[in-house]
Amino acid sequence: MMQTIQEVADQLPELSDPSLASSQKNTAGAITLATSSSLLLEACGGGAASSTSGTTPPVAAAPITDAQASRFLAQASVGATRTEMAKVQASGYAAWIDAQMAMAPSASRWSWLKTNSFDAAANIFTQNGFDSVVWYKLITSPDTLRQRVTHALAEILVVGIDGLTATGWQTFAAANYLDVLEANAFGNYRTLLQAVTLTSAMGQYLTYVGSAKANPKIDSHPDENYARELMQLFTIGLLKLNPDGTPVTVNGANQETYTLTDITGLAQIFTGWDFDLSTSNTSTPDYHQRPLTQVASRHETAASTFLGSTVPAGLDGAHSLTAALDIIFAHPNVAPFVSRQLIQRLVTSNPLPAYVQRVAAVFSNDGTGVKGNLAAVVKALLLDDEARNSANLTNPQFGKLREPIYRFLSWARAYNVSSVGKLWTIGNTSDPASRLGQSPLRSSSVFNFFRPGYVPPNTSIANASLVAPEFQITNESTVVGYVNFMQRMISKGNADIVPDYSTLTPLAATPTALLAEINTVVAAGQLSDATIAALSTAISSMPSGTDAATANRIYAALTLVFAAPEYIVQK
Repeated sequence: MMQTIQEVADQLPELSDPSLASSQKNTAGAITLATSSSLLLEACGGGAASSTSGTTPPVAAAPITDAQASRFLAQASVGATRTEMAKVQASGYAAWIDAQMAMAPSASRWSWLKTNSFDAAANIFTQNGFDSVVWYKLITSPDTLRQRVTHALAEILVVGIDGLTATGWQTFAAANYLDVLEANAFGNYRTLLQAVTLTSAMGQYLTYVGSAKANPKIDSHPDENYARELMQLFTIGLLKLNPDGTPVTVNGANQETYTLTDITGLAQIFTGWDFDLSTSNTSTPDYHQRPLTQVASRHETAASTFLGSTVPAGLDGAHSLTAALDIIFAHPNVAPFVSRQLIQRLVTSNPLPAYVQRVAAVFSNDGTGVKGNLAAVVKALLLDDEARNSANLTNPQFGKLREPIYRFLSWARAYNVSSVGKLWTIGNTSDPASRLGQSPLRSSSVFNFFRPGYVPPNTSIANASLVAPEFQITNESTVVGYVNFMQRMISKGNADIVPDYSTLTPLAATPTALLAEINTVVAAGQLSDATIAALSTAISSMPSGTDAATANRIYAALTLVFAAPEYIVQK
């Protein structure tokens, strides 16, 4: 059983005013992490209710409330703010999306690293600067929808910085990879596949940089890693799918999409690729910003057959790559396979098949005959009735566990976190015992931090035949580590990271008002009246009237809201 808030509070560092820790202990009867376990499971699908979503697009209705705007931003942004909520309310959901997509991209990660001299020779075999630039972009960029989609794509087309060890300059290889994802976040998925394939990061991570055609004399064969994962994880998956994402069956049996022969045939395409050192060597990071180049003598020019199609013999590396990706992209699985994962990353872990089918239809044809238009797909999945219908707030099969990085970012965005030294020294937050248990682009494998089909064993989710991907990185240790980390950041930050609680300071004397504001902006109003009442009683018992007492009330309110199950589950 998970620890209670009281047990967690006993482990939290003492603040300047001990009454804060005391207030956390006083809430033990109100919110417990034991309750969290059952509530999180139930909220993510442990109940038996059927969906309340319809099948038609939403129609214009009453003005958008504060809670509705915040809920929309929980799906469509890195984190809600009062300013962004007001924009949503003023323009409406669709117009806000259009404005975000039309917004000029913020400065690249690559340029930030260069500006801050991380291309100095001393950094060649380090990861210095990477976490700083990642957090800087996520916390400060005004194009918040683009940032959210970029990191959703990074959890589908997975690269992890720790695997970029073929040469040096890991920071720049990883930063360029995110820049490529961002540049294509509202572009075409087919274009993105080509761009990703030619990054130095993917070439290193899935080990096809340096792969050469077969040599019978030494019994060598092309590297098969990328061929396998490109199909299994990035495009079509293991099983043939219907347009709604459900498996195709023949006589009750699932049908596989590819075989080992298909992997072997496709692997020939990815021979001959290497770093482009034509204009600079590895003493600077610049080659990581250039696409991979072909070494013709290493490329397999024989015919390559896979997925029932053939790339003809005699093509050079560039043309055979284009032909191969065209074959894969034409597969009917691509639309439902990618669409379902994007829905999972932004909206809900268990989308109804009809929801997947509607979004996949847009993926297949954006209305102008174009397949793979990510801007149209993102807009469709965010505006769909299943995403916007407020009836799903009480549907136990709807929603998702908020990823730890987005819980942290919702605090950072809501309270205008800044960096005193402009270097954003938040660091690697992967440690589950003392930090978030997750950090951007730091998955330990190509299978992401969690699998899209992960089922927590021996749970009501499993009994209901549902999935809960984020539960794969959730356990007693990570729950405690997350609460400890958030409490430290909320109350103390660090020498460089500073929040702005000026909007909360006038409310601290009235706990119900303080909690109502946090609940609205951070949790989209999801905390129940009973939870708010319990937290209010605890905070009311704390001293007031001095600056220190006011600060401690704010710290307590924020810490307890961010620990609440009703917040941690995004509805």
